[in-house]
Amino acid sequence: MVFSFIAFLGVKMSLRKMLGKTMLCTMLGAALLAGVVTPARADNDDKCRRDIHRAEENLEKAVRKHGEHSRQAEQRRHELDEVRERCHWRDHDADHDHH
Repeated sequence: MVFSFIAFLGVKMSLRKMLGKTMLCTMLGAALLAGVVTPARADNDDKCRRDIHRAEENLEKAVRKHGEHSRQAEQRRHELDEVRERCHWRDHDADHDHH
């Protein structure tokens, strides 16, 4: 009777150790995954900033060269709006991927 109780405690301790190791591995995996996802998001943010800056510069050049209400300036405004919208939706989609 005493031996079976001691054996039961040994199994219970093994189960606790296994559960603890499983939880530790799960938390470590989540931390590593978060570390991988964050740089990808930062790269997207940098790309968006560069794309928006480039589109703004193109608009400014078109306004200087052709006038504020020219066809060229309107086209550049449209391109700037498209870049901003694309970046907005990219951020929006990335937010949903993390929740």
